[in-house]
Amino acid sequence: MDAKVVWSAGLSFTGSADTGFEIPLGAHPDVGGDNDGLRPMELLAIGVAGCTAMDVISILTKKRQKVTAFEVSLSAQQSAEHPKVFTQMNIHYAVQGEAIDPKSVERAIELSETKYCPAQAMFNQFLPIESRYTIEEG
Repeated sequence: MDAKVVWSAGLSFTGSADTGFEIPLGAHPDVGGDNDGLRPMELLAIGVAGCTAMDVISILTKKRQKVTAFEVSLSAQQSAEHPKVFTQMNIHYAVQGEAIDPKSVERAIELSETKYCPAQAMFNQFLPIESRYTIEEG
């Protein structure tokens, strides 16, 4: 995979990768930015959430679960000192649907964590990741 960022001005960049899609990157005004794009650390968190979300929904679909809504929320704690690395992640899977089997959800999450999601596997090497899920009928 190849990725690049192109500087616009100040602390504003446009990022892209092999797919050709572009995303604005920016910084908070407290550090000289214009608050005009996602922060790089936000992109890392979104990457982990997106990676596992795609795995889990794919597995649940293959298990013929009738999912009507699905959301993955990730909360990442960062160290107080620079370089302010992630120190822990908490992932919440919110599944809504008709007669969703909890064992299917648990297995889908387990497979994502242990086999399919490279982003989660990478972070798992150096920080704890806690997962939980909720199921709502509807």
